[in-house]
Amino acid sequence: MSLSKIFKKGILDENPALRSLLGMCPLLAVTTSAINGLGMGVSSTAVLLGSNLVISLLRNFIPAKVRIPAFITVIAGFVTIVQMLLKAYLPEIDKALGIFIPLIVVNCIILARAESFASKNKPLASIVDALGMGLGFTLALVLMGSVREILGNGSFFGFNLFGENASPALAMILPPGGFLVFGIIIALINQFSSVKIQKSGCIGCNGQCKKVMSIKEGC
Repeated sequence: MSLSKIFKKGILDENPALRSLLGMCPLLAVTTSAINGLGMGVSSTAVLLGSNLVISLLRNFIPAKVRIPAFITVIAGFVTIVQMLLKAYLPEIDKALGIFIPLIVVNCIILARAESFASKNKPLASIVDALGMGLGFTLALVLMGSVREILGNGSFFGFNLFGENASPALAMILPPGGFLVFGIIIALINQFSSVKIQKSGCIGCNGQCKKVMSIKEGC
């Protein structure tokens, strides 16, 4: 697979949050604002980039029986570095994200990419995979945070959009609002995917109609 395809799949085809439904805990918990979503996304991407690179470099030296503990140790090291940098230079973001920064250690996106990709591929491909998956996760977080902040607080990245007399829907920045926004986004993505498959029809099947029919009947 080419590097461009590896990068693209993390953003669109295999977006970890919107397609694979991984990392739901931070996605729903920290996205009360766009800046929180961006902070969590960049932090996760930095950890993913560092851990993918190191695990790929050490893939031939890590015994199979201890690979998961070894992966978690590497990930925990990079999480510690990211947390220390946030405390030093971005204390407000660190305070807003709270416990969810240390919990990146057990984020299933990070461990999944280490197990399924970095431990089986060369460093350059692993870096590209980390960038694609990290950017895809960041876009999902910022999208969720933007919608919830605009509807629930009447602002965008802290800038007031509707004036002081506006009455935003506060439920959008509460847990029920997170589930509602996420459900709507997933529904729209699934609908868009179904339309693409339906439009391709049998002409685009390339002799694989059975596979297409399993996704959308009528091919």
